[in-house]
Amino acid sequence: MSLQTDADSPTATATPLPSTAPIGNEADAIVNDVVIQVATSNGTGSQSANLVLMRTIFEMGVPVSGKNMFPSNIQGLPTWFTIRVNKDGWSARRRDADVFVAMNPESAAEDIAGMRPGSILILNEELQKFQNRDDIHVFVVPFNKLVIPVCPDGRLRRLVVNMMYVGVVAYLLHLDVEELKGAIARQFSKKPKAAELNSNAALAGYQWAAENLPKQYKFVVKRMDKTKGKVIIDGNSAAALGLMYGGITVFAWYPITPSSSLGEALIDYMARYRHDPETGKATYAIVQAEDELAAMAMVVGAGWDGARAATSTSGPGISLMAELTGLAYFTEIPAVIVDVQRVGPSTGLPTRTNQGDMLKAYLLSHGDCKHPLLIPGNVKECYEFGIEALNLAERLQTPIFLMTDLDMGMNLWMTDPFEAPTKPLDRGKVLTAEDLNRLGEFARYRDVDGDGIGYRTLPGTKHPNAAFFTQGAGHDDRAKRSEKPEDWQGNLDRLTHKFNHARTIMPKPVLNADEGATLAIIGFGTSDPAIEEARHILRTQHGVKSSYLRLRSLPASAEVIQYLKDNDKVYLVEQNRDAQVASILRMENPELGNRIVSVLHYCGLPLDAQSIVEQLEVHLGKRKS
Repeated sequence: MSLQTDADSPTATATPLPSTAPIGNEADAIVNDVVIQVATSNGTGSQSANLVLMRTIFEMGVPVSGKNMFPSNIQGLPTWFTIRVNKDGWSARRRDADVFVAMNPESAAEDIAGMRPGSILILNEELQKFQNRDDIHVFVVPFNKLVIPVCPDGRLRRLVVNMMYVGVVAYLLHLDVEELKGAIARQFSKKPKAAELNSNAALAGYQWAAENLPKQYKFVVKRMDKTKGKVIIDGNSAAALGLMYGGITVFAWYPITPSSSLGEALIDYMARYRHDPETGKATYAIVQAEDELAAMAMVVGAGWDGARAATSTSGPGISLMAELTGLAYFTEIPAVIVDVQRVGPSTGLPTRTNQGDMLKAYLLSHGDCKHPLLIPGNVKECYEFGIEALNLAERLQTPIFLMTDLDMGMNLWMTDPFEAPTKPLDRGKVLTAEDLNRLGEFARYRDVDGDGIGYRTLPGTKHPNAAFFTQGAGHDDRAKRSEKPEDWQGNLDRLTHKFNHARTIMPKPVLNADEGATLAIIGFGTSDPAIEEARHILRTQHGVKSSYLRLRSLPASAEVIQYLKDNDKVYLVEQNRDAQVASILRMENPELGNRIVSVLHYCGLPLDAQSIVEQLEVHLGKRKS
């Protein structure tokens, strides 16, 4: 196989390296455990290059995950993409990069200053003025010169040049060139000319590095077999698949970062798979509303009409949906709200991650409201809970929140393939015409079975007794308007009973415990990968064994309460300032509240294991605060 580039390609024009001797030695190399970070400008097309690099490593059988940190403007500001390669499958953010690619002049000085001693810097030649470190390994590459013969069209060079750093990284980390070429072909499968151009660029970068850079053996990627049968997907796409397989028929939304890609993915999936086989007509409706308030109104109306309806949004949209969520709660209309959380308050940091909507979603709207929350801890559960959210909304006749966040929703995670559901859709307590013939009548808000859930009919049911009123003001069990104290209090007591019933049917927590554990931890959502890695660090480096209960839903089930009872002190990890889930558990279990100690992370970056370890060391008296 030839990797030769154009005969006129530039030769070594970078600053001479102090030595051409290899860096490190192969016997002591760190294999399949490296963090690669790339700093570019938003809007320069670097995403494709980073995905190619990630895909190359994945196809070599090595576990990998990717996180994109980008600005909240359209283009021009710095953006960072981080690829974590780890043979053991750890996927949480790690603070320091081992290999840093500096392509952006706006962030170069700060990026280089923040590098860990001993790490590797791949530096665009034009940014040499920012490099003043003597404790890192620096490879200066003339990217802007190398791209000229590869891409004659000057307008495309700012895009194509990104693929050249992929080639340089591939050479330095010993990546398989055939896998690299395959990843490029897959990335540009529908654009053969773009595939050829980008392949030539990557190979030119590889060839230049082979001819001009010394070998490095500090960090090496070698082929494994740990990705066989796995897929890479983001949480928003996974949740969209779950909604589709869950039988959604109406989706109303308004675009907002970081949930927009969920709606976009659902549009693509539904257009491909949800059409009548005989007529070819769509069997669903997806509507982009004028704002989040209107979107929620459409969802509530569709849910009343018998549709399986959902919306997706983030914190500011949740605020706008408050009144209509309370309407759905009190009129007992099924609705699903996917909240992809971001940093607030106000506009906050739209492109940073947070778990700051937990308390608001749980108690959203005015008066006495409480809503069940589904909290996936991985992309597979985003898919599964997308299905389950629609089932629970109809079974409980209430709004259900699916609580993810930017880290889960927009970043890339490796997972086992999803399995198609085998159980029928759960429509809950719906009376048919045959049921009404047998019963004679029904009262919409009457608790017949002792679980707090009344029976309903769907509009269009052909029976004279099928119709019912829906009353958002005070009402009795027949939905007749009432301001009698006993009717109002009785209705709220029944809704409380229904909410407590939800504790018994929501997804149960997952408990993992080391034998002889002396430390108890609770976490949820995207805190899970960092918590599991922190537990590993505590066990292997500090000799501290732990148990860990991962919440998957609220209200808290009996298993969660028992875990609090079984441990005198429980460290609850969450990514918000105000310890919101801890507040919920204390509010509902005041006698156990003093057992909860909060471990908080709210800087906007995804949670990392070391931050957890350091905070726990402070609490355990092994580190000063």
